[in-house]
Amino acid sequence: MNQFENVLQALRAQPKTWLITGCAGFIGSNLLESLLSLDQTVVGLDNFATGHQRNLDEVRELVGTTRWARFTMITGDIRDMATCQQAVKNVDYVLHQAALGSVPRSIKDPNTTNEVNISGFLNMLTAAKDEGVRSFVYAASSSTYGDHPGLPKVEDRIGKPLSPYAVTKYVNELYADVFARCYGFKATGLRYFNVFGKRQDPHGAYAAVIPKWIDAMISGGDILINGDGETSRDFCFIDNVVQVNLLAATAEEDAKGEVYNVAIGDITTLNELAASLKAILAENGVHYEKPSIYRDFRAGDVRHSQADITKVTNRLGYLPTHRIRDGLKTAMPWYIANR
Repeated sequence: MNQFENVLQALRAQPKTWLITGCAGFIGSNLLESLLSLDQTVVGLDNFATGHQRNLDEVRELVGTTRWARFTMITGDIRDMATCQQAVKNVDYVLHQAALGSVPRSIKDPNTTNEVNISGFLNMLTAAKDEGVRSFVYAASSSTYGDHPGLPKVEDRIGKPLSPYAVTKYVNELYADVFARCYGFKATGLRYFNVFGKRQDPHGAYAAVIPKWIDAMISGGDILINGDGETSRDFCFIDNVVQVNLLAATAEEDAKGEVYNVAIGDITTLNELAASLKAILAENGVHYEKPSIYRDFRAGDVRHSQADITKVTNRLGYLPTHRIRDGLKTAMPWYIANR
């Protein structure tokens, strides 16, 4: 039995109370579904700036009435300290996913990105510390690696940030480190690498590339590629992300307060991604033949991104279950049905 199976068994035997910030978002709603399916008690916090009620409705339908009764929703903003203090009351574990994502959004509006991702994060960290929660896990970002040229990306070697968003996520890590030093309160950061899966919104100016391209291919639209298509990413399926969050939250004390890469360790170019999406859509009866359209590189984008997952594997017992093609095959029916 691997470490994750041990965690699942322990949680089923002794349910806990969890707080998920950003619970109506893509990652948050998948965490909510998994925890309720394990008969955990969950408090959710979201202001619906980027999350959606439809995500919560889908989770409710999937888990059933009895398990849904274990969920309490707080509609509020992490920029309000009183709301954060209310949310952490009598909570064992915090999974802090609330943030304003997107590099382009942060370049367009750095102030709001700063307020949510730094001031909001500090509110949650302070509230959790004061409440004495057992564990605090937060969504960090691979954008923290900035202009460091090395591949694969190793946690203790970063470069200069390339966007306001990257600055905010790095500041989160600095605050987490300071809270451990000053207050003895450990917060564990998970540097996500290009997460994808069900309930990822394809719409809006800042939609992620995979749902956006799938939506365009199904509707016969254009696939727009920034640059020459050889920009590469380490795409990580949502089930892997859920696994790491639960492992990090329940880890032994000596594994907490660290920063971990959350990825597969693979490298996929945008050209390769477009070809894979076309092939998997064809397997599902959707045929897309239009050539991709190439345009200028996007400001603030990292050229290549690939994670070293040695640390998260050794320290937390992470064993990814889906590589990119496995994840795309698993998620594609959802994308088609819910586009």
